[in-house]
Amino acid sequence: MHSHRSFENPPALPHEVVVETLERALRDRSAEGEAATVLVGTALHDDDAEFVEHWCVQVGTRAVPGSPLLGLAGLCLGHTARRFGRLSDEAIALVKSLAARAEADCRDVDGRALDGYDDVRSFLRLW
Repeated sequence: MHSHRSFENPPALPHEVVVETLERALRDRSAEGEAATVLVGTALHDDDAEFVEHWCVQVGTRAVPGSPLLGLAGLCLGHTARRFGRLSDEAIALVKSLAARAEADCRDVDGRALDGYDDVRSFLRLW
């Protein structure tokens, strides 16, 4: 018998839950899986652009080298650019830096950062 897997994007959660979950993961790598789900749900569904960008930048600057949250932060900044049509100069510089790190060493930052940078360049017309 063949089983079919389905995937659903995680929902946005209340801001206090997002903050607590992400802060915990930035202190304790064992919480990174839960934090990844929370960050994706926030980037895809939270309507507060400043909050979304702030936490993508926090994760992208504070996660330790090799953390899967680094590439994910870059990808989520791409989602943020697509959804809101803007990013701060700081966020653009971060997503560019994460993509460069991913190109240099995928063990440091995974390739999702490259996808995020592509999205940022495309949606913000940064060619």
